[in-house]
Amino acid sequence: MSGEATARTATVQTVSSNGTYSFTKPNRETITLLAGLGVEGDVHAGVTVRHRSRVAADPTQPNLRQVHLIHAELFDEVAEAGFDVRPGDLGENVTTRGIDLLGLPTGTLLHLGAEAVVEVTGLRNPCAQIDGFRHGLLKQVVGRDEQGGIVRKAGIMGIVLTGGEVRPGDTIRAELPEGPHRPLERV
Repeated sequence: MSGEATARTATVQTVSSNGTYSFTKPNRETITLLAGLGVEGDVHAGVTVRHRSRVAADPTQPNLRQVHLIHAELFDEVAEAGFDVRPGDLGENVTTRGIDLLGLPTGTLLHLGAEAVVEVTGLRNPCAQIDGFRHGLLKQVVGRDEQGGIVRKAGIMGIVLTGGEVRPGDTIRAELPEGPHRPLERV
């Protein structure tokens, strides 16, 4: 049975993209999502993997990381620990507010704005580059749960099913998948 996940109105806070490899991505007025590819003009757009470590391992892998989304609430959390992190700083394309991205199951469809639809594929696996950006930040975005399992908080990844423009202020609607929900794993 499909469901809708909305406790309050979820919105796009910021959109970001970069045509060259760098850790951060500049904020934009709008981004265009392209079905099967990702963010138009972004270095990580493509049918096959674009992240350097993934390309080195196997350049023919499907790109399950076309769009990177982070919840703005993470920036609020790390600010309490003394870290100044702003939208785009961690390389995300879409910064959200008001939706529990990390609590979504694999296969959730995120309707962004009027047209775009992104299918959630998994968790971003935070890397040591985060500490290069702000020393000690990696420990803030990777933790442990009560059972000792790793908790990755640096956002989620997805693929573009339906293209369209996305801009700050757009609403986000989550459509949960049918059947048993599979928790997010790193991709």
